[in-house]
Amino acid sequence: MKMEKMMKMNVLFALVLLVSGLALGGCTKDDDTWNVSELANAREDQDVGGLLMVPLTLIQSAAGKGAVCMDGSLPAYHFDPGHGSGANSWLVNLEGGGWCNNIRSCVYRKTSRRGSSNYMEKEIPFTGIMSNDPAMNPDFYNWNRVKVRYCDGASFKGEGYDKACILEDKRIYEAAMEELMSKGMRNADQAFLSGCSAGGLAVVQHCDEFHGLFPANIKVKCIADAGLFLDAVDVAGGRTLRGFYGGVVNLQGAAANLPKNCTSQMDGALCFFPENILNNIQTPLLFVNTAYDVWQIQESLAPKSADPTGYWDSCKKNYTTCDAKQIQFLQEFRDQMLNRVNYFSGIKQNGLFINSCFAHCQTERQDTWYQDDSPRIRNLTVAKAVGDWYLDRSEVKVIDCAYPCDSSCHNLIFRRS
Repeated sequence: MKMEKMMKMNVLFALVLLVSGLALGGCTKDDDTWNVSELANAREDQDVGGLLMVPLTLIQSAAGKGAVCMDGSLPAYHFDPGHGSGANSWLVNLEGGGWCNNIRSCVYRKTSRRGSSNYMEKEIPFTGIMSNDPAMNPDFYNWNRVKVRYCDGASFKGEGYDKACILEDKRIYEAAMEELMSKGMRNADQAFLSGCSAGGLAVVQHCDEFHGLFPANIKVKCIADAGLFLDAVDVAGGRTLRGFYGGVVNLQGAAANLPKNCTSQMDGALCFFPENILNNIQTPLLFVNTAYDVWQIQESLAPKSADPTGYWDSCKKNYTTCDAKQIQFLQEFRDQMLNRVNYFSGIKQNGLFINSCFAHCQTERQDTWYQDDSPRIRNLTVAKAVGDWYLDRSEVKVIDCAYPCDSSCHNLIFRRS
């Protein structure tokens, strides 16, 4: 890799992010709906010299199908056509961006890029698994690469309506897939569905449906990056994320679009969690996740509501300040994650890459995807692991040793500006 490109990437993806806080639903400001990877991308947008910028395309046919963003604007995507050996290979990325669980937080999204294409960037850089540079993305650089924008609040699974905002995200997914099929994806000889954070959860929920778009002889696989959200007990003994997902599912009518083999046995909110549906997914699926996911630490395990005294304030922003008791709690969270994927990992076609980093999303950031100092498990980078697994070069089922053994991590540290 050229030195100037490496220097550029190091600037774009600084490990210490200036943030003012994160919240589950974003009830007061748009920043609250951002996940860590999106904050990193926000830094990237400030300095994109030399990177591929891909324009926004509106799905003109969507309105007639009732597939619109929360404010009624058209849904959108970014598309960079493939070439050469990748001309008939398709990588479709579902954008992440949190969720909304009540009318107030959903209404707020209407005036942001999370609820309206009117506020979306007119062009965005493609990096990491989306890059067009073979030096930065050796296995997928010349594929047809698409990012489907996220302008709802239920990981493309909602089917509801309120006079204050439109909640038709399942229709947005369907309209986007129909558009891409018309652009040539119907002729694909291989296809790959990816996504990070809320987009990673969407991949889990849509993986078999995506596979169903193609003939049986076409290779189709899915990768969920930072999408393994756990139904975990928080530091106060409650289940913050379960309650939040209950609001998302009930408000947006998502239960009707969740797997029937799950909703027939348990509440719809529980079926929003990947752990309750992953063992029944028929399509090959790879999880790329950190064992100490910083979003889940901040918003599911130790949110303000569960930590009114602020005991976790420093630890959840800077892992190096955690005391022994807090580290033990986080190790138990890691244990729960590994337990939840135990049966899944025994299925030959599936894959795992779980490293012991304090991060969130690693496939779309160049520094964690493929760079000289990228995170590794047994010398295997995220990019190499994903390529090996998708292209059947080898099985990929790698789990890092527990913190603090991994010195290759690009750990995220937060401080107030």
